[in-house]
Amino acid sequence: MPEHETVGQYGSPSREVADFLRRRTEQIAQRWADEPLFRTVFTVSRDEAVEAGRIVLEALAQVADTEQVHDPDAAGFTVVREQLSRMGAARSRAGFTTTQVSNDVNALRPPVETLLLADLTENRADRVRECTTALTVLMGTLRLVVLETALSEGQALIERQQLQLMEVATPVIKLWDGIVAVPLIGTLDSARSQVVMETLLEAIVDQHARFAILDITGVPTVDSLVAQHLMKTVAAARLMGAECVVSGIRPAIAQTMVHLGLDLGNVITRASLADALAYTLHKLGSDIVSATPGGAVSQ
Repeated sequence: MPEHETVGQYGSPSREVADFLRRRTEQIAQRWADEPLFRTVFTVSRDEAVEAGRIVLEALAQVADTEQVHDPDAAGFTVVREQLSRMGAARSRAGFTTTQVSNDVNALRPPVETLLLADLTENRADRVRECTTALTVLMGTLRLVVLETALSEGQALIERQQLQLMEVATPVIKLWDGIVAVPLIGTLDSARSQVVMETLLEAIVDQHARFAILDITGVPTVDSLVAQHLMKTVAAARLMGAECVVSGIRPAIAQTMVHLGLDLGNVITRASLADALAYTLHKLGSDIVSATPGGAVSQ
């Protein structure tokens, strides 16, 4: 008696996999809910994990229907990126490596494959092989989509951390009523120079500052772009109604600025932060008086 064939003989392997995923959605979703990728994200309610599994399975079925199981840009994977990929991203943010995330996604395939083989017991061997291959390719593409999103999230996290570090490394200090200062330490690049400008201008507004001191004593060198950023910061502070004083210009930096032909004629400079503070206090009508005989510090 010839082997009995099911709906598989009427459709492509991919479409049969799509039918299978819809038919077995509940069983697969229940099994996926116990897998690490779902379990560690949906910790409040298992029902949430099951529902997320249903959504992902329907999206995968849509991809299989279009026979684009190999294409990570297939329309159905948009939903996958919104659902399953954010779980991979959450794992990545928690410190899991891409290999661990990859293993988590790979763990979703065996429960699905087991149910598929059970459904295909009455099909020809070659048909079973075609369908399992289609499923394997679909799950492989799913893994690729999740890893892409996890890597993207990881890169975004690194960029956010770098920005936070730059903000922490660029504090704005209130030295006196109406006087704020930014003591810069370490290498300046264009990105950090932009952060300096933004944080300083915000501080000028928040503190109603009349003077802003940019102290670059701790900056070893400045390139042309950074020098231009500093000049723009001085100009922007002036537009905000604050006078900007640059202090601590090292000899090497002074030479760089001269070689670049930068016009420092309108920029107030002082040798040190102390000198800059003394200058700004004098402008505000106050003077620093020495504790020893000798009177006020001259400007």
